[in-house]
Amino acid sequence: MSGTSLDGLDLVCVTFEKKQHWEFQILKAKTFSYNKHWRKKLGQLHTQSLQKIKAVEDDFIVLMASCILDFTKDLGAVDFVSSHGHTVFHQPDKGITLQIGNTAVLSKQINLPVVCDFRSQDVALGGQGAPLVPVGDLCLFKNYSACLNLGGFANVSKTKESKVIAYDICAVNTVMNLLAQEKAMEFDTNGALAKAGKMIPELFNSLESLNFYHKKYPKSLGLEWVNSKVLPILDLFHQTAVEDRIHTYAQHIAKQIASNFLSSDKILVSGGGAKNHFLITLLKQNSKANFMIPESEVIDFKEALIFAFLGLLRMKNEVNCLASVTGSKRDHSSGLIFYPEK
Repeated sequence: MSGTSLDGLDLVCVTFEKKQHWEFQILKAKTFSYNKHWRKKLGQLHTQSLQKIKAVEDDFIVLMASCILDFTKDLGAVDFVSSHGHTVFHQPDKGITLQIGNTAVLSKQINLPVVCDFRSQDVALGGQGAPLVPVGDLCLFKNYSACLNLGGFANVSKTKESKVIAYDICAVNTVMNLLAQEKAMEFDTNGALAKAGKMIPELFNSLESLNFYHKKYPKSLGLEWVNSKVLPILDLFHQTAVEDRIHTYAQHIAKQIASNFLSSDKILVSGGGAKNHFLITLLKQNSKANFMIPESEVIDFKEALIFAFLGLLRMKNEVNCLASVTGSKRDHSSGLIFYPEK
């Protein structure tokens, strides 16, 4: 899994077993951090020509293969690799989604079957191509009424009237990390910068008025939305202290997320934002719901774990994409399967 927060490639080796319900065991997990070169290259890729994107994809597949081979060298037999790739474009309303790395080349380089390109089929069926994790939330984390991921974006999955629904809520680390970088920090450790700041009411009100928040689900977000809608608002306040801007943005995140839950909800929180102590404190101040922080392995690797599960469902040709979540024409089994040449 490579996420929009650009921290690195998350790899997880997991076994699944279906008893009364699906059960999983994480055998190994590791993040291969991106260096500054790769963070910059991937962060700017959406502005590049298709020719440049293809050239970067070729290099990215080499990087992915190297990480996978290093990760699996002591694991023994591996059935297949399930790969999300890295998102360059996600504009489902225009019928566009692109994750680089979703080619047969990866399968050849690692000499293992690869399941990938999970989003394209759903977009072709009129869906948002996102979020994709709710099937995993439903099957693997049944003890919670909702699952909240705080990654590049905040997204939620929950059951409503016996249907699974899921959607993106707001941008989180895609914006928070950018602000932290003004202080030469990769991210705001524990939310210390935000905690030190104070509210800018005009900025808060401008963020709260964004049209996306009034749309009904299914709905999803991409970097294009951040660049065109959120950053121009923040730029209007560029002369204010970064601590105040990141504090205000954290307050905005907490307000938006809290409005999606009932006081009776028991919520599993994962993703890098789960380690932002200040943000979690704000969430609890804004909502009476029970926000539960799991062990660090689930926080860090839940998305990679679930993409492994989506790959398993695809290999079995079982539904891994829900129309109630993405808005597509039907439930379906999404993803391409590539096999190395024998």
